[in-house]
Amino acid sequence: MRNAGRSSGNPPRRPFLSRLRRDWPLLLMTLPAAGLLLLFHYVPLLGNVIAFQDYSPYVGIKDSPFIGLSNFQWLLQDQSFWDATLNTLGITTFQLIFYFPVPIVLAVLLDSVMRPRLRLIIQGIVYMPHFFSWVLVVTLFQQMLGGAGLISQILRDHGYQGIDLMTNPDIFLLLVTGETIWKDAGWGTIIFLAALAAIDQHLYEASAVDGAGRWKRMWHITLPGLRPVIILLLILRLGDALNVGFEQFFLQRDAVGREAAEVLDTFVYWRTLTTGEWSYGAAAGLVKGLVGLMLILIANKVAHRFGEQGIYKRSR
Repeated sequence: MRNAGRSSGNPPRRPFLSRLRRDWPLLLMTLPAAGLLLLFHYVPLLGNVIAFQDYSPYVGIKDSPFIGLSNFQWLLQDQSFWDATLNTLGITTFQLIFYFPVPIVLAVLLDSVMRPRLRLIIQGIVYMPHFFSWVLVVTLFQQMLGGAGLISQILRDHGYQGIDLMTNPDIFLLLVTGETIWKDAGWGTIIFLAALAAIDQHLYEASAVDGAGRWKRMWHITLPGLRPVIILLLILRLGDALNVGFEQFFLQRDAVGREAAEVLDTFVYWRTLTTGEWSYGAAAGLVKGLVGLMLILIANKVAHRFGEQGIYKRSR
């Protein structure tokens, strides 16, 4: 058995203490990040207990009465919760189709730019909006597409009627998707550019010698090289499907109405912080987290079916 294990080509696993002595500098470097993650992400999970209570901040968690699953029953009977959920899923699906491919296409286009200086200039331009706050982004779009914006001013100067796209609920889905693309598509190309850099350049040279054109090289080399990263990010995006953003929709909710801009994050805000229904909001947040976890597990299982590793290895 010992010889068979050696002949399989797998190196013997080092003992835990040996690996600890070898990697202790790296572990020490990760301690601050791990501490912040534990303090601000895992410790607050204990507060989900208020979803099963009639919680009042004046008496605290200890003295608030336990009411079991009553908050969840009320939540599932609340039509406004289902409206916010369906609206969130609709926005996520639309952005998954029309926003998710944009960073991939942008990364491929940037990678094809031959002059390094020109590539750096373009990267700087497309990355910059990511560092703008949503307040500034919405303000810029308001100045461009609002009733008193630049486009309306130009139309009026030429004898046409002005338009106000910022208050039209019928095109709100297109509006928020356009804002997201403008703000974050450039930043999303970073991961795909790193994946493109990891592709062996000899494959492109060999395919060019064999007569493969640019499109064939992209189809048979570039896209297969990006596939693991695409599937990984797609899984994470599906797990984050119910988080379409709070600030972006909160800022535009009054302009287009609750029916168009109400998502789960704003629903929790209005039903918790403005009305004081803390337990009800915690129940909604817990349901959202559980649904996200289920979507991650399902998407990861599908990735395993297609031969990809996903976010964790397949159990044997």
